Amino acid sequence: MELVLIRHGLPITRITEDGTAADPSLSEVGHDQAKRVAKWLDGEEFDALYVSPLRRARETAAPLEASKGMVAEVHAGVAEFDPDSDTYIPLEELKVINYELWRRQMEEKRFGEIDPLEFREVVVGALSEIAGSHRSQRVAVVCHGGVINAWASHVLGMDEVFFFEPTYTSINRFMVASTGQRSVVTLNESAHLR
Repeated sequence: MELVLIRHGLPITRITEDGTAADPSLSEVGHDQAKRVAKWLDGEEFDALYVSPLRRARETAAPLEASKGMVAEVHAGVAEFDPDSDTYIPLEELKVINYELWRRQMEEKRFGEIDPLEFREVVVGALSEIAGSHRSQRVAVVCHGGVINAWASHVLGMDEVFFFEPTYTSINRFMVASTGQRSVVTLNESAHLR
């Protein structure tokens, strides 16, 4: 089966004062990116759509759902590693406003208190479950950069979980055989943004 992972579009910065989850919406640019990726995938058939429960992923999935006439199934296993954080600052913005924190995160490949290997275990379990439910089919999953890294590093047999920064609304394709073999077809397709 073919598993197509799509990163969400660019979200807004959101910091809550009461400690509730930030869960930001897409920015105007992010909404445009979501429309572009849906249009780019217009000629491709999907047997199922899945989406993270986080707002930025659901808003990114909406144009794809409309163009395909499908409703994406929400799957908590493809949520980002920090769904309950009260702060969301896109990495590009963090680099500008707090370079030291950004640099430390990039060097340590750690984001907050999460254990990268435990996070990868959750992601691999969720995506394996999705793949197992859709043998010989093509499935799109709208998710997050951390999820894409976790799955890709697993497929590639890497120790490092977070190894690249997927572009917003990038398309990442994988083949998953019923025998357990997994392979990367493409990473970080973003021609639709040109």
